[in-house]
Amino acid sequence: MVVLALQTGAATAAPAPHPSGARAVALSAPARAAALESARRNAGTAARELGLGAREKLVVRDVVKDADGTVHTRYERTYAGLPVLGGDLVVHAAKDGSLKGVSKATKARISVPSTTAAVSPAAAKQTALKAAGTAKATAATAREVVWAAAGKPVLAYETVVKGRQHDGTPSDLHVITDARTGERLYSFEAVDTGTGTSQYSGTVPLDTTAASGGYDLTDGGRGGHKTYDLNGGTTGTGTLFHDADDLWGDGTVNNRQTAAVDAAYGAAVTWDFYKAAFNRNGIAGDGRAAYSRVHYGNAYVNAFWNDSCFCMTYGDGANNADPLTSLDVAGHEMSHGLTAATAGLKYSRESGGLNEATSDIFGTSVEFFANNASDPGDYLIGEKIDINGDGTPLRYMDKPSKDGASADYWSRTVGRLDVHYSSGVANHFFYLLSEGSGAKTVNGVSYNSPTYDGSTVTGIGRDKAVQIWYKALTTYFTSSTDYAGARTGTLQAAADLYGQGSAEYNAVAAAWAAVNVK
Repeated sequence: MVVLALQTGAATAAPAPHPSGARAVALSAPARAAALESARRNAGTAARELGLGAREKLVVRDVVKDADGTVHTRYERTYAGLPVLGGDLVVHAAKDGSLKGVSKATKARISVPSTTAAVSPAAAKQTALKAAGTAKATAATAREVVWAAAGKPVLAYETVVKGRQHDGTPSDLHVITDARTGERLYSFEAVDTGTGTSQYSGTVPLDTTAASGGYDLTDGGRGGHKTYDLNGGTTGTGTLFHDADDLWGDGTVNNRQTAAVDAAYGAAVTWDFYKAAFNRNGIAGDGRAAYSRVHYGNAYVNAFWNDSCFCMTYGDGANNADPLTSLDVAGHEMSHGLTAATAGLKYSRESGGLNEATSDIFGTSVEFFANNASDPGDYLIGEKIDINGDGTPLRYMDKPSKDGASADYWSRTVGRLDVHYSSGVANHFFYLLSEGSGAKTVNGVSYNSPTYDGSTVTGIGRDKAVQIWYKALTTYFTSSTDYAGARTGTLQAAADLYGQGSAEYNAVAAAWAAVNVK
């Protein structure tokens, strides 16, 4: 690891070639603002054309424009002024404005008999606090909503319980309570977590900013990303890293800057990967940087993304010896922000597994993109840090069950698993789509990926596979997408990018069948 000096430009290798056609084009900040404003002005017309009820309105979240002129407008929905959770949809319009299709989180008609709750907000809060269980609650707020993510839409409360999870991770637990009966309908955690490696990126370039008496760890070329030292704290922003000579860290945990180096480098590489692969300008596509916080808590063995602060946070690992700030972890955590800004996959059940898998897929892709000799790309998650105590990685994409808990294939019960384990189905799909089944060696690592039905899958390469996943995530997935929906979305994305019935399209179908999603 690491003596760092100020360098400008990309912190990564040159991008690989990628497809055009249905790829999203990069919109400048003014162009994106204009597209959003146009969509807002036309939201009423869009609602009528979609046949929505008189009490429904569309609220614009995002607009994506493809190179061929197709426009994908992502909307949230309201009913009688109440947010509709699970009512999000994406409208796909051709260059001439004609409707090509709609991707909906729910096909149910949005209607409730009354918007007057029979259960009090206080009662809903008590239900939510009970659901939080071992979480150390510090606050709870309830709002009236329409819950449409499962079955018939009902009037409900969404209560957010803030506090701490059992391992010290912040908790923003969302609990949905039926406003008529008081029954708990659903719950999901909004703080997305993950684990990985650190201190293995070697000597890397950083962009810093001149400041009084030296330099701040602020990357002005990538939206102003800042890296802060929490110094063992668990709240607030911390102190911005500053250095007199612009030489950062020494590769050991004894130097507090070392973890900051890894975090800042990982953020820069991930930003560059998004730009090179997808023409995306930052996590939210608006040129705005997130920020990173390191040295969270004491011996905290995790890292997490929190959308409320638009930031990544990293612990120092067991015995404060291995900060969780490696390249694949940074890519993983930032990609939770990408998911929040696009499909908004709820962090529970099958959609939560897809959320986690998306971060593993992009975190792995970032690692390959960096082409860093000190940490070569692989299909292992957390391979550099010995959390298990036996030298094994946390997760395996070629055969997820090798970790002892993850699912290789879809089953009716997969959504009952922790989201880090239900993610195995999509991780396995992505590996098969990229590399194919059977025994092979990639960057010195041996893999042997099985299939559910004994079929042989031929991979199309990681570059094409990640294009298909990104296209599906940003234009076809919704908040409640499950594995069946992911199959539909990725097939549509493959058709957009490479053509219906193309080799890539057929490979997507074959890879899903190989993980028992049909």
